[in-house]
Order: sequence, then structure tokens, then C-alpha cells
Amino acid sequence: MPARTVTLKNRKSGEVWLRRVEWRAAYLGRLRGLMFRSGLRAGEAIVLAEAQDSRATTSIHMFFVPFAIAVVWIDSRGRVVDKVEAKPWRPFYAPRAPARYVLETAPEFLSKVSVGDEVDFEDTVA
Repeated sequence: MPARTVTLKNRKSGEVWLRRVEWRAAYLGRLRGLMFRSGLRAGEAIVLAEAQDSRATTSIHMFFVPFAIAVVWIDSRGRVVDKVEAKPWRPFYAPRAPARYVLETAPEFLSKVSVGDEVDFEDTVA
């Protein structure tokens, strides 16, 4: 089965923020995240999708990720609840409020998004 990809849009403006985001809902896909990668390609992003809003299940570590990333936590309503630039090899990052989705992408993305923004995930048409 091919991997699911989604487009990330700003709900208010309709602006496309990321065109091809890899959707990871399966346990092993979420567990691996970006570990053992050497970097991200331009515009590359992944979403780690949990079953429900939680601080515990959406916390991440940066072990075996040798580059900085933007991490954006989004709740089940599509509201950005936290964001951070995660540094390599740090043991723990958690959102300040429960989230369902963890978006991981290039650090430059942090300048586009603010806590409180609302987003939509739309299936990408091949």
C-alpha cells in the first residue's frame, strides 16, 4: 500500500504551507520518525498521527537525528498548540498542551506558523 501524503493548509487564509507531507499513523512509522536520516529535502515533512490528543504520546526525542527540525504540535481540532526548534540528540520535547499530530519539517517553517493558527490536512492528489 503506498504511503499516504497530505497537503497542509492554513485554514483561515487557505494558503498551502506544505504540499507533500508524509502521513505516519502506524506505530513503527511514528516510532522511527526522522531517526537515522542525514537531513531533509526541501519541502519535506512528516506528520506523526496519534489516536487522540495527549501530551505523553506526542512527546518526541531527538536521539539519532543529527540535524535540527521544526516540531509543530496540532490538536484534533487542527489548532497549533505548540512549536519548537528541536536540536539534535536532545532527550525530550513535549507540547505545552495536548496534541494529536506532530509535524516535523525544516526549521524555517517555524516563521510561517504561530500557536493558535488553525490548519487542515487534505489528501494529496497524485
